[in-house]
Amino acid sequence: MVVISGPSGVGKSSFVSGLLSAGLNLEYSVSATTRSRRPQEENGREYLFLSRAEFQKRIDAGEFVEWAEVHGELYGTLRSETERRLRAGRNVLLDIDVQGGRAVRNAYPEGVFIFVLPPSFASLEERLRGRGTDSDERIRLRLDNALREIKLVTEYDYAVVNDDLDAALARVAAIIVAESCRTRRRESPDSI
Repeated sequence: MVVISGPSGVGKSSFVSGLLSAGLNLEYSVSATTRSRRPQEENGREYLFLSRAEFQKRIDAGEFVEWAEVHGELYGTLRSETERRLRAGRNVLLDIDVQGGRAVRNAYPEGVFIFVLPPSFASLEERLRGRGTDSDERIRLRLDNALREIKLVTEYDYAVVNDDLDAALARVAAIIVAESCRTRRRESPDSI
């Protein structure tokens, strides 16, 4: 289990794309959400877009490894999505917020938890405004949440500053490769 977290606008989606094409035996576990779909997004690719009623029904049925309300919308990781991939011997990549990261750490304590930081708070605000997808009120909410999330960086195994996407992506890929080589993750010598 590889968890990528960080404030909204830090570039997590770019990390996911880069990591999936890096040959690291990773499969992306698509999160579910109640937020509206953006024009370029497809249901089942970026997110599983659910109505609030359907999301609540799945919460009540215990179908989520983690779920949280973020920026007024519900987000969560379906247990079926992660377990299917793990049983197939794949490394599961999650792009989730810090609340979700806590829940996943409880469910998968052996996971690798990576927090992506912006080079500065000003650059984060510039990136959020540059998207052109959110109102000023929504951007303020995301920035307030970013301050709270950044304070929780020490709950993660690694912190990577996204000052240059290619360099930061290389650092994250190196972390994943190193973690896959840990002796506690490998089979015993008797089974080789």
